[in-house]
Amino acid sequence: MVRGAGRGGRGMPGRGGMGRPPFNRPRVLMLRPPFDLILAEPAFPRCKPAPDDSALTQALLKRHAELCPTPAEQSAVLSLVTKLQTVLDNLVVAPGDFAACQLEEVRQVGSYKKGTMMAGKNVADIVVIMKTLPTKEAVEGLSNKVNEELNKLMRAEGVGLVSCGSHERGFTVTSTGPASAAVRVLVTTLHQNLRKLEPEVHLDYKVISSHLAAIRHSRWFEENAHHSSIKVLIRLLRDMCARHTGLEPLTPWMIDLLAHHCIMNNPARQALPINVAFRRALSLVAGGLFLPGCAGLPDPCEAAHARAHTALDLAAQDAAAATAQTLLRVVARGGHRYVLGLQAFEGGKDISTEITVWDGVVVSPLAPAYQETPEPMDTDDKDDDGVQDGVAA
Repeated sequence: MVRGAGRGGRGMPGRGGMGRPPFNRPRVLMLRPPFDLILAEPAFPRCKPAPDDSALTQALLKRHAELCPTPAEQSAVLSLVTKLQTVLDNLVVAPGDFAACQLEEVRQVGSYKKGTMMAGKNVADIVVIMKTLPTKEAVEGLSNKVNEELNKLMRAEGVGLVSCGSHERGFTVTSTGPASAAVRVLVTTLHQNLRKLEPEVHLDYKVISSHLAAIRHSRWFEENAHHSSIKVLIRLLRDMCARHTGLEPLTPWMIDLLAHHCIMNNPARQALPINVAFRRALSLVAGGLFLPGCAGLPDPCEAAHARAHTALDLAAQDAAAATAQTLLRVVARGGHRYVLGLQAFEGGKDISTEITVWDGVVVSPLAPAYQETPEPMDTDDKDDDGVQDGVAA
């Protein structure tokens, strides 16, 4: 008898031998992308010419023109941002007797910086990075100092005054006048200070981290999403998400990534027409782009291959997919003017939540697929012999 063949040897699958099946092999999570006709077009050659989509294109461009801010709104925001930037830069370079906090850097972020500001929303965002820890008293002191210096500058130029109001993210500077504007000053700190934060004393950790992420988002957008078609699609998607309840949870960053993906991610690496990109965006969300188990959209500003849609809970992911499916069917039947908001539906109803009829075809909203069920409670059931959970009482 060969020694070792009985227990774990090479000859027989005993304990730990080579013949033992790999029971402990780690399970790999396979994330699958939704079906995308643009990427799969070489495998599905078109049998007939593409239909005329000029009506949708004209509607998209008309709606975008309505969503763009007016020159007066842009001028009001630009004037306030320029003055506020001057005041904050002076506090960075020469703080003087200001000792409430020390500023490291001032960065513009948000839709104003990206060039995707909407009409009627004259709000810009500026992130202030503090060298010191962002205590609530420091934020209040910075707000008062900015209010004082900015009003001095406004009086010297003979224009209206401004007011500052603090909130959990920093403070907001609001100007008065024919075209009022506002700038949200978002406070954060250096990355090495994050571990020193105390919830009772400083601003919330998640808030401060989100402001640092906003700087990364603006930098990525400036480098990769400068094409004008991307900005057009972002405005259209943001407006559509604001009018349909199922799409409201989508964050601005998710919309930015979706618009960039639909415009630029194609075999030719050329910007797609706006009508094709709009249909593609609805098709991808309807096909499960933001559902669990889907590859989704990788976040280029986060490590470890993070997915952007993980910021949504399961109910919001389900609602977004169901709403996109309903809107996609409406667009397919020629109801794009109602989806875009160019024409109001009867009684101002949300077509994504009401049963509608389009050219004889009934479009009914889908029922939620995700049902939140409460977890079963642990009960200690005793049998007749007084045995509780397998242990003698």
